[in-house]
Order: sequence, then C-alpha cells, then structure tokens
Amino acid sequence: NRSHTQLQHLFGIIATNTSLLFSTMDVDENTNATVKLISKEGDAFEVPLAVATMSELVKSMNDEEDDDDDGGNAVSEVPLPNVKSEVLKKVIEFCEHHLSEPMTEIEKPLKSQNMADVVQKWYADFVDLEQVLLFELILAANYMDIKPLLDLTCATVASMTEIE
Repeated sequence: NRSHTQLQHLFGIIATNTSLLFSTMDVDENTNATVKLISKEGDAFEVPLAVATMSELVKSMNDEEDDDDDGGNAVSEVPLPNVKSEVLKKVIEFCEHHLSEPMTEIEKPLKSQNMADVVQKWYADFVDLEQVLLFELILAANYMDIKPLLDLTCATVASMTEIE
C-alpha cells in the first residue's frame, strides 16, 4: 500500500530529523520556577519550568529571557499561538508524566501495530485518541519541538496504517 509506505517513510524522516536527544533538563537552582504557557485562545497554564522546558521552543525562549533578566524571579509567559488549549493540556500531561516515567525509546521499524507492545501502558493509553486530536498533538509536538511526544504520536499514526 503506497500511503502506508509513504507514512512509514515520513515517520522515519521525522524521527531522523529530530535527532536532538533530550537531555534531562538543567533545571536552575530554583526548582520552584514556573512558566506560563499561553494557548491560542489566550488561556494561561502555569507549569513547573522542568515541565515547560521539555519543549525546545520554550527552553530556547526561556534561555533568551534569562539572558535579558535582571535576576528577578518573575514568572515568564510563553505565547503558543499555534496550540489550542485542549491540545496544550494534553502536551502538559505528557510532559509531566515523562518527567516521572520517561518513555521507552521507540524502535524503528515498529515491532508491533499495538502501541502497548511498543511503549509503556500509560503512553499507549495516552495516544488512544480521536484522530483529529492525535494529528493536532503531532502539530503541537513539532511546533513546540518535543521529540518524545512527536515520536510517540507519529508512531501511533504509523501503527494505525499497518496492513493486517
């Protein structure tokens, strides 16, 4: 099936091109630091810095702000105009869980069509979503540059296209 092959190829490209490995974030001495993530609708989600900086986009914006900062500990705001509130909530849920239980690296090609055979149960359940929300999560993970979430969501789509 041509679309299946194209999708697996796309998954391979995405996985390869996002080869920046996530280091366990260098969290400042101030572990209580927070960041407000602002959704497309203008909703603010205050999250711990360690959660927010799983996003390379947020991390780079925070680093720039730290360079400009006068040493104050103000809560910074990061506008995410491409991410809806409903999707941002899921992104935050993923990042919070990933910090406490990092996801198993996804082997390529996928060893199974069943995501529960590929990653831990929580992650498999997490991506058991309506297709529209799953695709919006892919776009958000790509925009925010969150490699583990992008890998998980793309692998899920690839597994959905497997021919039985």
